[in-house]
Amino acid sequence: MQAANRRKTIGLLIGMGFLVWLVVYAALTYFGTSTAGIVPIAVGIALVSVWGSYYGSDKLVLTMTGAKLIQQSDNPKLFDLIHEVVIASGLPMPKVAIVVDSAPNAFATGRNPEHALIAFTTGILDAMDRDQLQGVIAHEMAHVANRDTLVSAVAATTAGAIAILSDMLTRMMWFGGRDRNREGGGNPLLLVVSLVILILAPLAAMMLKSAISRKRESLADATAVAFTRNPAGLRSALEVLASDSTVVQQRSTAVAHIWIESPLDAKSVSKLFSTHPPIAERIAVLRSMESLG
Repeated sequence: MQAANRRKTIGLLIGMGFLVWLVVYAALTYFGTSTAGIVPIAVGIALVSVWGSYYGSDKLVLTMTGAKLIQQSDNPKLFDLIHEVVIASGLPMPKVAIVVDSAPNAFATGRNPEHALIAFTTGILDAMDRDQLQGVIAHEMAHVANRDTLVSAVAATTAGAIAILSDMLTRMMWFGGRDRNREGGGNPLLLVVSLVILILAPLAAMMLKSAISRKRESLADATAVAFTRNPAGLRSALEVLASDSTVVQQRSTAVAHIWIESPLDAKSVSKLFSTHPPIAERIAVLRSMESLG
């Protein structure tokens, strides 16, 4: 399952790259070579905005979620559980934070294992027993091990560049003209296809970005089981989350994807835009692992 999810992630990232090429080709076809200079501008804006956040992700997410760093003396039992997963995973000890919120949830962030941070709501600490909480910790540490913050940054940069490029070009459609020496010549069908690509590309990029996030969640579930050798713990934890209807207060779209249970997916108009697989599917997969064990 880990290998399959990694392959699918690579395939989706290649799809994002192909989409960028398609948008550039459509722009050159519709407008001509005069738009070539817009491409590095769009990519540059996306790089600055996303990668600036990536390098300061631990501090930024602390601010956005209201999480507060704690020391071992503040919660020795929680730290003992984290140490167990650290030993099993071979990862460095992450920073630990608490979010004062009655909704059970948790997240991990940080640009690499040396700058990792995992956080838990007070609700999840109250609601879960030792095995369940160990499963949650293993899931969050799996995100660290799999460099999911890096993968998310790459996907967000590509999707952001596509959105900025498409927005610039759409504005040019309204306020500018087309180059008569454009690559597509005067073929009206080719121009219509190019126009459709420019309009729909941001939507397609968002769908691909969400699909990548879903695959990383599935990968984290499988990796967590590899760490604990106990699929029942994480499965039971997800059942607790599924039965609880409360939602974390800090549910901004900017950080929704990092929680173990997204606070926004329930409101998604389609599974295609969800950042997490349906929790029932995740539970079913973990239950199948139990039967294999």
